[in-house]
Amino acid sequence: MIAKKMEDMVKNSSVIRAMFEEGKKMAAQFGPENVYDFSLGNPSIEPPVSVKEAFIDILNSEEPNLVHGYMNNSGYPDVRAAIADSLNKKFDTNFDERNILMTVGAAGGLNVILKTLLDEGDEVLTFAPYFGEYNNYVKNHCGVLKAVPANTVDFMPNLEQFEQMLTAKTKAVIINNPNNPTGVVYPVETIKVLAEIMVKKGKEFGTDIYLIADEPYRELAYDGVEVPYLTKYYDNTIVGYSYSKSLSLPGERIGYLVIPDSVADFENVAAAANVANRILGFVNAPSLIQRVVARCLDAKVDVEGYDKNRKLLVEKLSQFGFEFVRPQGAFYMWIKTPIDEKEFVAAAKKHRILLVPGSSFGCAGYVRLAYCVDYNMIERAMVEFEKLAKETKVN
Repeated sequence: MIAKKMEDMVKNSSVIRAMFEEGKKMAAQFGPENVYDFSLGNPSIEPPVSVKEAFIDILNSEEPNLVHGYMNNSGYPDVRAAIADSLNKKFDTNFDERNILMTVGAAGGLNVILKTLLDEGDEVLTFAPYFGEYNNYVKNHCGVLKAVPANTVDFMPNLEQFEQMLTAKTKAVIINNPNNPTGVVYPVETIKVLAEIMVKKGKEFGTDIYLIADEPYRELAYDGVEVPYLTKYYDNTIVGYSYSKSLSLPGERIGYLVIPDSVADFENVAAAANVANRILGFVNAPSLIQRVVARCLDAKVDVEGYDKNRKLLVEKLSQFGFEFVRPQGAFYMWIKTPIDEKEFVAAAKKHRILLVPGSSFGCAGYVRLAYCVDYNMIERAMVEFEKLAKETKVN
């Protein structure tokens, strides 16, 4: 018999993954060309050529026991130093290798830092809509996730309610920027106000409130939009990063945490995170891919493909009468449903369109569309989207 704490997790297992599995079944039934799966944020653009070249060269030239062996829990020192130097050049920061901890993707990194920080009953705030797995990550470490209600005008953080929800029990705040699921990018002005509120409340309660920046989509921004680097605006910031999207390597599970010297109780936090990386079962991030990303710090995928998809969807869905937030980053659209969201998702499925209900992200009445897909699939899907719009009385 499974553990009681797992019963709810199994019951509430990822809707996104369930939709993805449903898509594979429908493709077998109707043919893959007749199924329009917008459920999973699985990058469709190939990794940069330099990534493949790095794999090959490392395997041919570096010492095998180094490439495939254990290292410090935090990762190879030279890899961490290279990442720190790269961040310093990009963001005018002042990190070194001791500020970097290599992780098993951003998900592994978030679990490491939550394991490091949370005592039972500690509260973690985030802004709806939010990546639904935050619920499980916080619950993994006996914390309580509280979502600030969505600002459905422009989906910027609802800072007035945020300030009211901060309490002496608040240990951390998670910000996802660019945001999954909305595609919105929180600007510098918003981050500054957020930071001012956290500083004020921390002093009021006499507590340390950590800001966790979840940034797997940092490089996916459009129209010249700037994604602020949060350590520059709030001293008590820890950054979780992943190469899943920036290098199209989701299956390689590689990322890192940035723990700046400026965070409260730095020495203990860094030491505890190093231990958490081991006792959570990771031991260390995968060795080969650590060495690969260190050689590809200036590489990135060509986001023009995602931007092309974004522009087509914005144009066509607007014509059909759908309401949505214009995405500025990531590769998601957040669409308001003209009818009950579950009914809308079911109606879309009849047209072989797979979308994820907004309630999975803590904000009912919307659906998420992932446009990291083939452009031709989007073109083919438009006929069915137009029918869906008419059937659900969008116009």
